[in-house]
Amino acid sequence: MIRFRQTRDSQAERDRHADVDLSVDDLIMPYFVVEGRDRQEAVPSMPGVSRLSIDRLVDEARGLYCAGVSKVLLFGVVDDKDKDERGSAAYSSDNLIARAVRALKSALPGMTVITDICLCEYTSHGHCGLLRPSVSEAGALDVDNDSTLPLLAEMARTHAMAGADIVAPSAMMDGQVAAIRARLDEDPQTEDCQVMGYSAKYASAFYGPFRDAAGSAPGDASASWPGFKLPANRKTYQMDYRTRTQGLEEIAADIQEGAAYVMVKPAMPYLDILARATDKFGLGTESAHVKMVAYQVSGEYAMLCAAAENGWLDRDRVIYESLIGIKRAGAELIITYFAKEVAEKRLTLNGYLK
Repeated sequence: MIRFRQTRDSQAERDRHADVDLSVDDLIMPYFVVEGRDRQEAVPSMPGVSRLSIDRLVDEARGLYCAGVSKVLLFGVVDDKDKDERGSAAYSSDNLIARAVRALKSALPGMTVITDICLCEYTSHGHCGLLRPSVSEAGALDVDNDSTLPLLAEMARTHAMAGADIVAPSAMMDGQVAAIRARLDEDPQTEDCQVMGYSAKYASAFYGPFRDAAGSAPGDASASWPGFKLPANRKTYQMDYRTRTQGLEEIAADIQEGAAYVMVKPAMPYLDILARATDKFGLGTESAHVKMVAYQVSGEYAMLCAAAENGWLDRDRVIYESLIGIKRAGAELIITYFAKEVAEKRLTLNGYLK
């Protein structure tokens, strides 16, 4: 008989044998940014999360930074009147996120600012790229991969010029990391900006609350494409969740194209992909030049909040356990809407958070 229980019979013993821990340095806080001043709009499907104008964003980020979290991920949310078929507001020279980056870097120079690179929040049709007639179905539209790449690259360049430390393409267009890396490398002012690929991003039902927050659900293309049918979802470019090996292939491609960070999204339903990728590519080791990221997405957040609100789960314990599970599977960085809450409560979570 091997007596494993001896390793668990006191808090001191449990602490001594724990080989996974969580640090505020592991956390990235996402924010939704809107135009205007003094705007704070609650997102009903994401309790505690709001869309923030730039001035409110700076205030929130300052509190986050004081709590110990030094990394943020920014998503732009524009009014419908500012959207068009090409998502022009995403890559205009003085776009919303570029201004938000400049404001954050001015107020908090030590903050690592990551920006989302995708057109879905800025297009009138809500898809992540430009549209074209489908080659396989008459009267239908499809998202055109190759014509979208230069726009993503230009969006990344404007963010990098504003001071973004990392740009994170999430459109799931083939070759997006290579296109962005090549555009950034053209200018000494942007060549040091790194790329975080949303490498294994699955077509998931867990994104619902995010699309409420960002106003990015697929919508209407009739004004530009009368008589054509818009794709109802993103399954032609985001990954099918029934696949086991494609995620590893997508991650390998992003590494080859120059990503400094690769991501699995969502996190909890895809911990197997996260663990397999960590092992396959040697991520998380001192010699690895690429870091593994996982995104605990809006649906994961909303479910845990709802369960805790109903008294079905202990909020602090389940938040901490869920993040430890993601870290244990191999993530070196975790994007989570719980980042600020965890940091502010770090002294009460049984002293575990370092």
